[in-house]
Amino acid sequence: MRQAASPNSVEAIERIWQQIDIRPILPTIRLPTLVMHRTDDQVEYIEAGRDVAERIPSSHFVELPGGDDEPWVGDQDAILDEVEQFLTGKRHVQDADRVLATVLFTDIVASTQLAARLGDTAWKELLAAHDERAKAEIERHRGTYVSSAGDGLLATFDGPARAVHCAQAIGDAVRSLGLEIRAGCHTGEIELAGADVRGIAVHIGARVAALAGSAEVWTSSTVKDLVAGSGLVFEDTGEHELKGVPDRWRLYRVVK
Repeated sequence: MRQAASPNSVEAIERIWQQIDIRPILPTIRLPTLVMHRTDDQVEYIEAGRDVAERIPSSHFVELPGGDDEPWVGDQDAILDEVEQFLTGKRHVQDADRVLATVLFTDIVASTQLAARLGDTAWKELLAAHDERAKAEIERHRGTYVSSAGDGLLATFDGPARAVHCAQAIGDAVRSLGLEIRAGCHTGEIELAGADVRGIAVHIGARVAALAGSAEVWTSSTVKDLVAGSGLVFEDTGEHELKGVPDRWRLYRVVK
């Protein structure tokens, strides 16, 4: 706020505010009106909000918890819920079990042959090092680690570009271990099942990853369209049938 105006401008604005009195015109408002005020507002006392509401015929006054003055600070959902209730007469109940997310699957290339060559103990230690580095990259890219499936892992992200960048970063991080991975990303609605995720979007992500080659990151067209302007560069790999998934899907290889 200090950067929004010069000191002289702020002084002029404050003086104008002090000279404006809206109380005489409030009784002329004849439309249903919602007045909201946070109870511990640090700028305007709650009594001022109550006074405004009392002067407006047919107004509805709502006291909200919190001390933030600006509506876009603090608990915004509480404000939006009241507005929705006021305008529509009901509140939207969000299905907390289904969310839109980008799923990332990774898989170690030639893992079976590598495990046979190294032996159980060395392979287990290598997998642990892989998982440690992969989880660190997932956390750094603000993703959520979901599970490991032997030689690969599943993670979710609320942004598709971060999922792609994370896949690239995991590939770079494990290369020094002598490992190469393939990865696939898809964005869709997933079902939350405790710490696990389910749904057709998860199956699509797994199928996309399975088609990628060594050191490649493939994505669905959904991801490619959503990250327009991110700087990522894609190569069209054509349409593909995904096992167990209806229709044909256009997939893309990330080249930069």
